[in-house]
Amino acid sequence: MRFATIRTDYGTTAARLDGDVLIPLDAADVGELLARSGAGPGRPREGAPAVPAAAADFAPLVPRPGKIICVGLNYRAHILETGRDLPEYPTLFAKFADTLLGPRDDLVLPSVSDRVDWEVELGVVIGSPVYRATPEDAAASIAGYTVINDVSMRDWQHRTLQWLQGKMFEHSTPAGPYLVTPDEVGHAADLEVRCEVDDEVMQQSRTSDLLFSPAEIISYASQAITLKPGDLIATGTPGGVGNARKPPVYLHPGTVLRTWIEGLGECVNHCVAEKTG
Repeated sequence: MRFATIRTDYGTTAARLDGDVLIPLDAADVGELLARSGAGPGRPREGAPAVPAAAADFAPLVPRPGKIICVGLNYRAHILETGRDLPEYPTLFAKFADTLLGPRDDLVLPSVSDRVDWEVELGVVIGSPVYRATPEDAAASIAGYTVINDVSMRDWQHRTLQWLQGKMFEHSTPAGPYLVTPDEVGHAADLEVRCEVDDEVMQQSRTSDLLFSPAEIISYASQAITLKPGDLIATGTPGGVGNARKPPVYLHPGTVLRTWIEGLGECVNHCVAEKTG
């Protein structure tokens, strides 16, 4: 099954994909749907017409997750090409709900940064509460997978040893368009991930190269905190980011950022300058 959060004349609503239309459901968004009914099909919203998927206005998949947990340095090839040893534990950091952006929304480049970079990532959405979970229990808690781009302001990120300040800009993280249940994509064990900038492939890898799997990340994080339905995990990015290129390449107004994962769909975001004054 595939679910989305879409904007309508009556506000946002969770919706289930049925063929080429979205069926509005009796929940304000996918996070609320998961909190109510887990990964079930959901109850259709009374009186709400179906929406053609091609014309839908997609909101961030989970607009208000309680937690967004991100992983750094998690693709083997990317780690090795940097000259680092493979880490023993996942490198975790967090983002905030205000950073999320719809998968078709404009990406407004902040006027205070001139080093805005891309990071295609497999997103994982929690479907049931987990605490101190084994990897097996963690895998069972996954409601589905989605597409994320952890857009990063590198000049801010590298001001200190802590990354948060370069990762917390408002409306900078496309997420969606769909939550795809694990049965449809083989638990995302071997999917192609790709990021294109103005149709040029900048990142390309497969989720089979992840050092820590989604289940291992969830199990590890759950040793410290309870993960709840709607929480979002960004599992890390492969090589090919703009900041590591020689010379470096960054996003600029007019750029089209396309973030694609096999079987999950794509985010397509046009970059625009922030209006000031």
